[in-house]
Amino acid sequence: MKPALMLAFCVVLLGACRSQAPRHLVAPVDVSGATVRDNALLGIAPEGVATLFSHALKSSGRFELKGEDTPRDVRPWRLTLEIPFTREVLKDGDPRSFAEVGANLVLERFGGDLPQRYEVVGLGEAPVLEDTPEGRQSAMRTALEAVLRQVTDSSVLQLAALDRTDEALVQELRADDARIREFALRTLAERQHPAAAPLLIERLKESSDGDALRKTIGALVEMKAGVAVPALIDLGRGRDNGFVQELVFAVGEIGGPEAEAYLYTVAQGHDAPAVQAAAQQALETLYASRKHITAEARGRDHAD
Repeated sequence: MKPALMLAFCVVLLGACRSQAPRHLVAPVDVSGATVRDNALLGIAPEGVATLFSHALKSSGRFELKGEDTPRDVRPWRLTLEIPFTREVLKDGDPRSFAEVGANLVLERFGGDLPQRYEVVGLGEAPVLEDTPEGRQSAMRTALEAVLRQVTDSSVLQLAALDRTDEALVQELRADDARIREFALRTLAERQHPAAAPLLIERLKESSDGDALRKTIGALVEMKAGVAVPALIDLGRGRDNGFVQELVFAVGEIGGPEAEAYLYTVAQGHDAPAVQAAAQQALETLYASRKHITAEARGRDHAD
C-alpha cells in the first residue's frame, strides 16, 4: 500500500475507533473551593475554570454535555471540580520556579440501584519562564490546563474500568500505568472480588497517609474481607486511641470469629475506657447482626 493511502487508511481507522468508543453524558461542571475565588496567581474566575474544563472534556472526545433534548431516562454524571491549591515551588538543581495547580474531581451518578461516586486527582505544573506577575500568571494558567487534561484522562480510565469484566480488571492489576492499576483495584473492590483483598491489605502496610488508610479500610469493610482482620488488628498497634476506635468498628463490621475474639479482648482489657466502650458496642452490634442472619436463615428453611 502506498504511504499516502496508508496514512489515509490510518486516519479513517482512528476516526472510526474514536466514534465507536463510549461517550459519557455529563451535567454542567460545578467548580467549588475558595482557591478559584479572588486568586491573583490564577487570575481566572470559577466560571472561566469551568469553561476550560468543559473544553478539556469535549477535546477528549469521550464526554457529551447533557442538553435539553437528552432523554429523561438517561442518567448523566455530575462532575464537581475543586482546585485545592495553586502555588509556586522550587526544585532541586533547577534555577527556575514552577507553578503548580492541584485538582480533585468527583464523579457522581444517581437514579440507579445504588448511587455511584468516584474521585480522581491530578497535579499540573509549568515552569515560570518570565520573572514577572504576568509570567507567573501565564505559568499558572498552563499548569491549570495541564491538570484539567489529567483529571479528564483519569476520568476516562475510571469510567472505562466500570465497563470491564472481572477477568479484564484482574489482568489490568498488572498494567504499567499506575492509574489503570488503581482504577481496576477500586472497581474490583467495589464488586467484592476476592482478587482485591490481598492488594488492599498490602496497601494497609505500605501507606502512612491517614485519608488513604481510611479509604482502604472502608473498601475492606465493604467487601466483608475476613482475611483483612489480622492486618487491621496489627495496624492498631502503637496508634492513638481515636484511630484504634475506628479500627474496632471496622473489625466489628467485617465480623467473624477472629474479629469477635479481638473485640472481646479489647472490651475487657484495653487501657482506655473509650476504646473499651467502642469494642463493647461493636461486639453487641456483631452479636445482633449474627442473630438477625440466623433468624433469616431459619425463616428461609421454614419457607422451603
